[in-house]
Amino acid sequence: MVSRYLFWAGFGVLARAWQLGIEMRPLFGKTGAWAYPVYATVGASFGYWLQGVDERQTAVLQQRKAAIMEKRARRAAAKAETGVAQSEGTPIMA
Repeated sequence: MVSRYLFWAGFGVLARAWQLGIEMRPLFGKTGAWAYPVYATVGASFGYWLQGVDERQTAVLQQRKAAIMEKRARRAAAKAETGVAQSEGTPIMA
């Protein structure tokens, strides 16, 4: 989890360095040194948000997987009880 924050903080710093490189300005000037922590903070906050999104999506996927597995178990129990497979689609007439 912390690695994701550090990655995005580093990405923010690299974005600032790239911006200064495009503008052909010095990377470590006295007037622009305040921007690196700002970009790192913005990047880390994006990583924090992304971690929350990942956790919420994982929870939703786990719930859906549990529902599908329960449905499959009910279908298998019904099939075993009746001994007849339920039709999965339209029957083919010969």
